[in-house]
Amino acid sequence: MTSNSTPPGLARFNALEEHAAYAALHEACASTTWAKRLLAARPYATSDDLYAASDAAMAELTAVDLEEAMAGHPPIGRPKPGDPTSAREQRGMAGASAELKAEMLELNLAYQDKFGHVFLICATGRTGEQMRDAVKERIGNSPEREREIVRTELGKINRIRLANLVEEDQT
Repeated sequence: MTSNSTPPGLARFNALEEHAAYAALHEACASTTWAKRLLAARPYATSDDLYAASDAAMAELTAVDLEEAMAGHPPIGRPKPGDPTSAREQRGMAGASAELKAEMLELNLAYQDKFGHVFLICATGRTGEQMRDAVKERIGNSPEREREIVRTELGKINRIRLANLVEEDQT
């Protein structure tokens, strides 16, 4: 493949009908604003262009947009039933002890009480203990600080999900 050619997965995404591309984007991130901004910027020449557009759209999301995006994420330790993406991303909690799972549930509830939304972290590659330690650390944040951390974590999750969307060989 030359540097001028669009990777096959990205070309496939660029060629999707608008409603199918929107559905794929909305599956990656539940923010309508984010999905519409990425959709409007198609076609993308490179995956990096897509990721840059994602980062730019994420940076511009309002508090309401962030709430909408977070609503699409299940609590850590309780992936959506039947959702392979959620289960894969939260794999670090799958083998956790009953004690750690119970502690995570308690921490999730305390976090949600304080901030009004689920604890959101890019869980890919993290152990259950790392996620527990992160929620313990972040629960002391101000709402404003936490909103910016959530924005950053969502951006990381979106990049991973976009990479899965456009870089997988789906032939």
